[in-house]
Amino acid sequence: MEKEVISQLASLAHERRLSVFRLLMRRFPDAVAAGELAQVLDLPPSSLSTCLSHLRQARLVAQTRVGTSLLYSADTQAASRLVTYLASDCCRGRPDLCLSNPQRTEPEMAIRKYNVLFICTGNSARSIFAETLMREMAEDRFDVYSAGTKPQSELNPFAVELLASKGHDTSGLRAKNLEEFTRDGAVQMDFVFTVCDTAANEDCPPWPGQPMTGHWGQADPVKATGTDAEKRLAFQQVYGALKNRIRAFAALPVETLDRASLQSEIDDIAKQED
Repeated sequence: MEKEVISQLASLAHERRLSVFRLLMRRFPDAVAAGELAQVLDLPPSSLSTCLSHLRQARLVAQTRVGTSLLYSADTQAASRLVTYLASDCCRGRPDLCLSNPQRTEPEMAIRKYNVLFICTGNSARSIFAETLMREMAEDRFDVYSAGTKPQSELNPFAVELLASKGHDTSGLRAKNLEEFTRDGAVQMDFVFTVCDTAANEDCPPWPGQPMTGHWGQADPVKATGTDAEKRLAFQQVYGALKNRIRAFAALPVETLDRASLQSEIDDIAKQED
């Protein structure tokens, strides 16, 4: 175990390799193409290949082949073993030095109302769908918010039209900047979900309070082309996929699950077929 830990720490003790691993963790459980990694991180293909090779040798990154493409994903089990080792061995007897103990199994979520935030880039469609669906499915258990990293000035008209056609109340919806939820005095989140790959790719500061996080990426329906009917279909598909995920999340007994079990459930929801 010690040899593996030394290899993993050495692999992460490099700015570029750490950036690759952090991006793959934010995109988990997605498997991401090397070309996208290089573009997002602005790395030459040769440098990225070297980074991925080191991370794979350290068993922090997994590689899969789909057709002719190589895809990469974070090995969260290996990362969990590394954190467990550091918390149980290196921090033994000094829990105040560790942010949390991954070996805890008792319920950690008190019986109360939870704050959940959905993030996408424009906050004009996908995160608005998620906010609306979550509020109407579980308003008695969650206070729900949405925001964009680069919000539009107005909500997308096709998104508003679809929500209205489904009987949702759209009167209080607006596009919001993520800064509203990161400034001092903002509501502290219990759950933060990204619903687009672009937002997940962005390197954001850690959230106060260590909220649970998940990535439920959906294609941007705003970019759909073709006739109005074809555009409406794109919005409908995203709405349906998010509805399935949010229904599954709203049904979770979050009050009785420990953090590890709850994170596993959130990641499993991300893998649902659209």
